Amino acid sequence: MDTNVLIGHEIKILSNLIKRHIITNEEKHNDTDEGNNTVENNDELTGMQSFIIRFLHANESKEIFQRDIEKNFNIRRSTATVILQRMEKRELIEKISVSYDARLKKLKLTPKAVKVNMNIEQDIEVFEAKMRQGISDEHFEIFMETIKKIITNIK
Repeated sequence: MDTNVLIGHEIKILSNLIKRHIITNEEKHNDTDEGNNTVENNDELTGMQSFIIRFLHANESKEIFQRDIEKNFNIRRSTATVILQRMEKRELIEKISVSYDARLKKLKLTPKAVKVNMNIEQDIEVFEAKMRQGISDEHFEIFMETIKKIITNIK
């Protein structure tokens, strides 16, 4: 085993490759007539917006608030605020007041976002399969355990 390999460096390379794939995929959809991840007329989704739509769709039976987005994606409040404001402006989400606390607004997908979510799911499924190619279930489980341990170590 090479002890000179830096975990952070390898994770950064992986992160860059994933980001590049997401950007390329966004451009691909934007350049085709399909417009799978477009909202309207070249109004493409960012990777984070796609992940948030997917998260909200998967949790549609629960009340999800901005703090849940912050926690799930490990992003700062200011970052979440900007992303959610843009999504609301683009009519991808609605912020709905709750009766028990005037300060809280639950997040709800609009019909436009629900429609685009099917394509997001397909894209993610294809990319996940590509990343898992040639990796046994055992190695995948070890990898996921290791990633979770690293996250715990640096939190």
